[in-house]
Amino acid sequence: MNFVSVLPLCLSLLVILPHPLQSLEPLTMGAIGLGAMSLGTYFKEHTYCRFSECCDDRSIPARINELKRSLDDTLFGQHIVKQHVIPALKAHIAAGNKSRKPLVISFHGQPGTGKNFVAEQIADALYLQGSKSSYVTKYLGQADFPNADQLGFYKMRINLEVRNSLRSCPRSLFIFDEVDKMPSGVFDMLTSLVDYNAFVDGTDNTKAIFIFLSNTAGSHIAGHLGTMMKNGMLREETRLSDFEPLLRKVAYNMDGGLQKTTMIESHVIDHYIPFLPMEKGHVIKCLEAEFVRWNRNPKRPDSQEIIEDIISNSISYDRTHSLFAISGCKTLEKKVSMAIN
Repeated sequence: MNFVSVLPLCLSLLVILPHPLQSLEPLTMGAIGLGAMSLGTYFKEHTYCRFSECCDDRSIPARINELKRSLDDTLFGQHIVKQHVIPALKAHIAAGNKSRKPLVISFHGQPGTGKNFVAEQIADALYLQGSKSSYVTKYLGQADFPNADQLGFYKMRINLEVRNSLRSCPRSLFIFDEVDKMPSGVFDMLTSLVDYNAFVDGTDNTKAIFIFLSNTAGSHIAGHLGTMMKNGMLREETRLSDFEPLLRKVAYNMDGGLQKTTMIESHVIDHYIPFLPMEKGHVIKCLEAEFVRWNRNPKRPDSQEIIEDIISNSISYDRTHSLFAISGCKTLEKKVSMAIN
């Protein structure tokens, strides 16, 4: 049954109903109210939501398989990220109404290892409008929370804005970038919203996703990985369990938004994901990907010459192990664009 066929029936009901409507029995009025609501929902789904963003499957297609393919093709040196982020998202979305809490993931690693890159790809996969979706909220540590003496205001702001976003769409995504630059305690009021509470003040939080991005523990990850590799373990053999306890401990004790936070104390962060430091081979792959983005063949002799020049003159490595590029792939986009234009 479509809207056109339903409309005459509704109009005929209005004609034959006695007046005033207050004389109708409550049960009859309830049925009419439900019918009007159903008609309104039908109208919205088949007209407005076909052209504008709504909190529905069309606007939130959750293309996890596409995300997996994209990360396989574009994310280098992060096998742990691929092994755990994709299954975590897939399980949370597949759970549907059975999910009892939001999905909460904390990304840790040095600059240029791909934290923002992955967060953006998650938004692009989940939402038709990607990170521009009105259901994606992103906070930047230094820009949004610059003054530690305004901690009380920041806590109330986050609490209010997250609740309002969840009321607008329970399937919202929240990205907190530069967590290490946020004042300690800023997330304390958020703990109840990311815990096992199906509804808080009428707000459904169980379908939401929270992602925290931090440089905290980046040097610890590099040090721990370097030691394991020195002892004979291959990089690709490392597992999440090799890093997760370290990340939890460092995040709780070092300066930043997660320091001494009740979110860690209450164990509401589901996954601590390490972004491993980049080696020379990974940086070369990032450079080659930039050439492809500019529609340039990275295997051409002139392209290889530029890549070798950038690797030799612009990449610095850690002093401890001399293995890991300090800035990862962070500055390569501008270096490539400058070299080929």
